[in-house]
Amino acid sequence: MADSKGEIRSFHAHVYFDSSTRAAAARVRDGLAERFEVELGRWHEQPIGPHPQPMYQVKFTPSEFGKVVPWLMLHHEGLAVLIHPNTGDEVGDHTHRALWLGEKLPLNIAFLEEFARTHQH
Repeated sequence: MADSKGEIRSFHAHVYFDSSTRAAAARVRDGLAERFEVELGRWHEQPIGPHPQPMYQVKFTPSEFGKVVPWLMLHHEGLAVLIHPNTGDEVGDHTHRALWLGEKLPLNIAFLEEFARTHQH
């Protein structure tokens, strides 16, 4: 459920890669770390949660959105990147509120629905 104000608390960018694009993903990661105030998540070498491919997560504040997203638009090196808000509504944040750069990958929405069901407050 979204919080009562429906506010965006933060954003996540998920940068997807495979064995042939891991070096490109590392360049994108390094570029983000050098230029912006972001929190870099660990490399996930296998699909995890709703994500259909290996990826890493980049967390940033709403005030960084206007810097991070335009840079990613120009420098994602052809990788698929999911950008979504964090409002407390996992399903909505990963679906109808999400932005994609590159290929739009099929997320495991059933995983998110189950997560939402089992983690309600």
